[in-house]
Amino acid sequence: MLLRGLPGLVGPVAALLLASAGPTLAQMGPGGPPAVGVVKVEKRPVTETAAFVGRIQAIDRVAIVARVTAFIEERLFTEGGEVQKGDLLYRLERAPFEADLQAKQAAVAQEQALLRNASITLGRAQSLLNTPAGQRSTVDDAVAQQASIGAQLLSAQAQLRASQINLDYTEIHSPITGKIGRTSLTVGNVVTPSSGSLVTIVSQDPMYVLFPVAVRAAIDLRNRYGDKGGLSAVSVHILLPDGTPYKQVGTLDYIDPSVAQNTDTVNLRARIPNPLRPGAKPGDPGSRDLTDGEFVTVTVEGNQPIEALAIPRASVLTDQQGSYVYVVGANNVAERRRIQLGQSTPATAIVVGGLQEGDTVISDGLQRVRPGQPVNPGPPATGPAAAGG
Repeated sequence: MLLRGLPGLVGPVAALLLASAGPTLAQMGPGGPPAVGVVKVEKRPVTETAAFVGRIQAIDRVAIVARVTAFIEERLFTEGGEVQKGDLLYRLERAPFEADLQAKQAAVAQEQALLRNASITLGRAQSLLNTPAGQRSTVDDAVAQQASIGAQLLSAQAQLRASQINLDYTEIHSPITGKIGRTSLTVGNVVTPSSGSLVTIVSQDPMYVLFPVAVRAAIDLRNRYGDKGGLSAVSVHILLPDGTPYKQVGTLDYIDPSVAQNTDTVNLRARIPNPLRPGAKPGDPGSRDLTDGEFVTVTVEGNQPIEALAIPRASVLTDQQGSYVYVVGANNVAERRRIQLGQSTPATAIVVGGLQEGDTVISDGLQRVRPGQPVNPGPPATGPAAAGG
């Protein structure tokens, strides 16, 4: 009766009544609580991954250096190509070393002749020792002479061996299989042991990939996989510099025994195959995907999935304080819940703290949710509807 008599007050009083009912009714609007899609927090098998920046490194790297002083007569390889272990790379001038070898052979022959004569002399002296013409001093001198010439023969034989080695050094062979670089000296130049590297060879298959890992991450990897097989419990995948996934899988084989003091990181190393690309020939430009020295993205992946709390990645929101989700609580009221994330993927978020198995998390319609508001939960949308929220 009071309101009927004061029609001008109906609007303000109604607004006052709605306001006194609190934000729950005032914000719902004429359509009731907003409809949202929800999912249950549950444990799922998840493959754990961790990404790092790494660098490709050849397993073997050899700088070819001359062992003797001589002119370069021939270069027998193609710069930038691949060579096999034992291939002849350079041929140096041989004539001076062949002449020296012949001189040393003559010296050996001379000492051998002297030794034979000394042996005959010793035998004659020993046969005369028990006759009036024999003397002990003569035998002793013959023994000493034979021993002296024998030592000289050994010295001459050693010099002959050294000359043969020097002659062999006039042919420079590849000690490994790999890709060869540019020659630093061309045919006709004199090369010496102090000339430095003539050319460098780096092996191609397999390769190493080295990547630094923060000590905390290294401890986490150790704790996670120590009782599951250690290094053998993880595999290594890489992304090429253009973002292309590399098809070959690597294995960890080494961890540095000390921590880098300036970066507080420890270096890990994996071995990964680097075969020829389909249809490519050894030595062709770009015949292999991995190149010594290039940067790649390294992903360390567990070989066996683990059970972990997982929710859709779209459910996770972020502000200055960190990550959070909206959980549907009692009476379908939305509640903001802070969470701690583990290793996640673009589609799935791994939750290590803040949620329990069985909690109901809002995954669709998040833009319509406010803390403390009732919501109308339902199955999550799929396809374009989900994207629109």
